[in-house]
Amino acid sequence: MTASDAHLDDLLASLDLDQVCALTAGSGPWHTTPIPEAGIGRLKVTDGPTGARGDLTSGTTSACFPVGIALGATWDPDALEELGAALATEARDKGAHVLLGPTVNLHRTPLAGRTFECYAEDPWLTGALATGFVRGVQGGGIGVCIKHLVANDSEFERMTISSEVDERTLREVLLRPFEVVVADADPWSIMGAYNRVNGTYACAHPWLLTTVLRQEWGWDGVVISDWHAVHDTVGPATAGCDLEMPGPAAHLGPHLAEAVRIGTVDEDVVRANARRLLRLLDRAGVLADPDEVPEAGPDRPEHRALARRLAAAGTVLLRHEPAAGDAAPLLPLDPGALTSVAVIGPRAELSIQGGGSSVVLTHPVGRFVPALAERLGDGVAVTTAEGCTANRFPPTIARHQLEAGDDGRSVTCTYFAGRSLDGEPVATHRYRRVGATWFGGNVEGLDAADFSCRYEASFVPEVDGPHRVSLLAVGRSRLVADGRLVLDGWSDPRPGTWMFGYGNEEVTTTLDLRAGQPVDLVVEYATGTDGRPAAVRLGIEPSGVDDALLAEAERVAADAEVAVVVVGTDGEWETEGSDRPSMDLPRRQDELVRRVVAANPRTVVVVNAGSPQALPWAEDVPALLQVWFPGYEGAGALVDVLVGDVEPSGRLPCTIPVSLADNPAVAAGPASYPGEGGEVRYAEGVLLGYRGHDAAGTPVRFPFGHGLGYTSWTYGEPTVGDAGDGALTVTVPLTNDGDRGGTEVVQVYLEAPEGDLVRPRRQLVGSTKVTLDAGETCDVAVDVDPRALEVWDPAVAAFRTLPGTHLLHVGRSSRDLRGSVAVER
Repeated sequence: MTASDAHLDDLLASLDLDQVCALTAGSGPWHTTPIPEAGIGRLKVTDGPTGARGDLTSGTTSACFPVGIALGATWDPDALEELGAALATEARDKGAHVLLGPTVNLHRTPLAGRTFECYAEDPWLTGALATGFVRGVQGGGIGVCIKHLVANDSEFERMTISSEVDERTLREVLLRPFEVVVADADPWSIMGAYNRVNGTYACAHPWLLTTVLRQEWGWDGVVISDWHAVHDTVGPATAGCDLEMPGPAAHLGPHLAEAVRIGTVDEDVVRANARRLLRLLDRAGVLADPDEVPEAGPDRPEHRALARRLAAAGTVLLRHEPAAGDAAPLLPLDPGALTSVAVIGPRAELSIQGGGSSVVLTHPVGRFVPALAERLGDGVAVTTAEGCTANRFPPTIARHQLEAGDDGRSVTCTYFAGRSLDGEPVATHRYRRVGATWFGGNVEGLDAADFSCRYEASFVPEVDGPHRVSLLAVGRSRLVADGRLVLDGWSDPRPGTWMFGYGNEEVTTTLDLRAGQPVDLVVEYATGTDGRPAAVRLGIEPSGVDDALLAEAERVAADAEVAVVVVGTDGEWETEGSDRPSMDLPRRQDELVRRVVAANPRTVVVVNAGSPQALPWAEDVPALLQVWFPGYEGAGALVDVLVGDVEPSGRLPCTIPVSLADNPAVAAGPASYPGEGGEVRYAEGVLLGYRGHDAAGTPVRFPFGHGLGYTSWTYGEPTVGDAGDGALTVTVPLTNDGDRGGTEVVQVYLEAPEGDLVRPRRQLVGSTKVTLDAGETCDVAVDVDPRALEVWDPAVAAFRTLPGTHLLHVGRSSRDLRGSVAVER
């Protein structure tokens, strides 16, 4: 039950200035500020949308669903609505009221660190999917906070960079998914971005937050800042940023009350912000029931089943050809016709999620190799080989590599108040590795923003030879090995990109170590002075191991009937805080694929990554699957797809280019990506992603919308009809003319008439996903919104439909068109 508008007005009127302003800032990382004397409790938010994590220090586990790009590859808003309903339950388990997601920024380049979080490079597809997601979550009584408004498409200088974008590109492309969700799903909140937009911080942007969002779109929800994205008091409050997060307040809250008292902010403005916050609290049930619920982490079988279905639905079959000497395509595998399969690669146990704020502590994760062996049966021998290493940083020390002491195999960590490693210890703990992240509450009696600690461990190398040693920290750190300072991140730490971009530059060295000979390690750490999260990490790995691993992979592949090679990235390579250095697979994975295919042409390659990879060997492999970061049930879903229990029904939500240089944003030069002089210019304009590739006729590795399956399809002649209010319906006969059931995504692209404005050669305006039995035919209807035919005309500062012939192409991708129909306007 929610309060009436009159009751909210009465409640607001009962609050004094300090109470009103208290509502505008959080009380901690995940909560708003309560006003108990007025019966106002705390609203709790939780990171999403891969799962509902809850408090970072609670230790409760969660479901981990496929990441955003994998959901984008489903091309299925109905499936995302089902996911949203499940996430509402997961959020409620964590005692949360608002889920921080979905991420509806676009894939501008393949390198962006948070590409995996976002659905697609197309605004229509992103808007349709996000609408389904939001309806599902909010239909379950939990609010969403769609993010990040706007032009937040890269991690380069992410806290300060100014996205320089013309209004037409903003209106037609970057803002469009937000507008669709606002109009069709009414999100309870929207998150302002870190970056500046045309020089003004997004969380203090009157044109974005008031003119467009509230006045033009008529939205009345709450604008929440990204964490630490508020930089002053007057700008955000007057622009329409309602809630500064996290708490305690740095610029709003009591600072805002003081601004009202000295006359720099009008009290009516503050009360309008607070009124929106009260409405959010009311929607979330906090006003009716301010009691807080403890976190729980039930492992729900129905959520596992949904995660498995979604992972398979987002799996894209990129190539489906016979291997050399075979008559039929290699997939699906027939367990009854096999005696041996080799599983090779550093990602053979899949990476299930990317890095950064979307990470959840998961329930037990399904393992691919055991699941495949079980499904193939006892008659099929499954062998494995790592193939090569693929980690970004040396791994942290494993427990078995520690010398046993009186307390067993462990690391001793001694904590001190303050940053100087002196005085009486606050606590001494035992750990299994050197490294931790402290978000508060990790150590009783310790101020997580002002402490130091000393790790001590005895490391026992397993092999002779040089070892790469790496130290990462947010704050200051140093490493002493056998009494000698070998890594110094203390005296002059340099800014880096680790840990959301808060960390220092990695410091590394090489130590020549002997197998079985212990090395005494001491890591000293102290927090920084700027309120950043506290974190430190020590990693060690032997050098030069890949040659032996690659040779072993060739041998294992040659001895098997079929090789399955799993390559990709993980949450260290693809993460909030830093963009990837290149499109290449990390380390020597491209070489691994080539060598395995040479040893065994009957090779299936599985790409386990959250963004496009270069894949220069793609045409040399008969079967190629993209599984993205598929969540905690991804292993089972991959097995389902490999043996044909489930159709791989995903379609690419982004272009996989031949070369990074072909990407429209990158092709325009460094001022366009990654940016120069504190600015990034959207030089491609409305020709973002596939629109730019298709307009230029650039060859691509795989086009937007591409995806194959285990059956074949025939398209009839499309027709178009009037659906009322300017909307259109494109109808096309579709036949599954294969020998098994399958799923197809019918896509409709607009080719607009020529005019004075640059237009995409074609742009997606609608799609429908349909499943048919073998031999079945149906008429597939695709609705086209009237706005799809409109263009933002800067000359009149409005959307309008240009006169002329509009062609609506029906096809399987932006470059595989099967029929067209014309519409006059």
